[in-house]
Amino acid sequence: MTLSILAIVGARPNFMKVAPLAWAATKLEDVEVKIVHTGQHYDRNMSELFFEQLRIPKPVHNLGVGSGSHAVQTAEIMTRFEPVLLKEKPDLVLVVGDVNSTIACAMVATKLGFPVAHVEAGLRSFDRDMPEEINRVLTDSISDELFVTEQSGADNLRREGVPEDRVHFVGNVMIDTLLSCRDLANASDVLDRLGLEKRAYGVVTLHRPSNVDDPRTLAGIWRALSRISEEMPLVFPVHPRTRRRLSDAGLQPSDSMRLLEPVGYVDFLKLQADAGMILTDSGGIQEEATILGVPCLTLRRNTERPVTIEVGCNKLVGDDPETITREALAIVRGENPVRKVPKYWDGRAAERTIDILVERYGKD
Repeated sequence: MTLSILAIVGARPNFMKVAPLAWAATKLEDVEVKIVHTGQHYDRNMSELFFEQLRIPKPVHNLGVGSGSHAVQTAEIMTRFEPVLLKEKPDLVLVVGDVNSTIACAMVATKLGFPVAHVEAGLRSFDRDMPEEINRVLTDSISDELFVTEQSGADNLRREGVPEDRVHFVGNVMIDTLLSCRDLANASDVLDRLGLEKRAYGVVTLHRPSNVDDPRTLAGIWRALSRISEEMPLVFPVHPRTRRRLSDAGLQPSDSMRLLEPVGYVDFLKLQADAGMILTDSGGIQEEATILGVPCLTLRRNTERPVTIEVGCNKLVGDDPETITREALAIVRGENPVRKVPKYWDGRAAERTIDILVERYGKD
């Protein structure tokens, strides 16, 4: 009999995590992955395009939730997901990452008695001011199977009292996607379209409320980016939330900063791979930069992905403009770290994950 898995996607990072799990499942005759798209992100370049570029099966349900406060969005996802779950009756629900869709669907599944598997479990920033941290902790506390990307995840779960047999160190499924898409990315003409030269530009992403919602913090980061762009041009695909905040604050880019609409996965992977540096507050981009070997400055005071710092490619710089500028200009001068590849970031994390689920939940 077929093992039926209902996989949840909602925000941009989820697509890169679910894609290799869907690929791995299609190689097995007795596993079926159906995708539910909550619609938490609804911009084409942040949603539909990902299904096309990553060869993900079309979702069997799109909840169409859209934006809203954390409470409104989470409640709306739960309300719309419950009848879908009761209709599909899968053998288990698979959630990924740390967005509102993750915790909302995990709660619905748990309360209705469906097993929950959490991919990318155990990551901790130890900063409860981050909404994602709350989502991570709560999702892990109610999940039946917890798949971790790095040793810190397993260590955190152990300290929190999670039984060892529920924790599986399998590696990073986002890296599976990156490695499988390298050839597609190498063939992208995005640098030609934007008039960029390899290693002669930096990539910026910025979206966390702690950075963009406080006008003073955002203005300080903007000053730093403007100064850095005088030495190395910057390309900035702007998250819709960030674009609104920049407009509200009256902040304009310098002549050497390019503000873009959100970019599809393949083009963005090419932009990252050929960049001279990356400045970001995204967790997933810290991981991608590590594999790509591109120096990364994380505009946060903490990270739930400490392995990216341990292996040498990533550095925390917070939101202080002077620190950001100093560290970025050091990279421009060629002070680049030597990187190593974390354990199990080898392109086979999804296979290991699906194999464990088949072993535990498969039917004779």
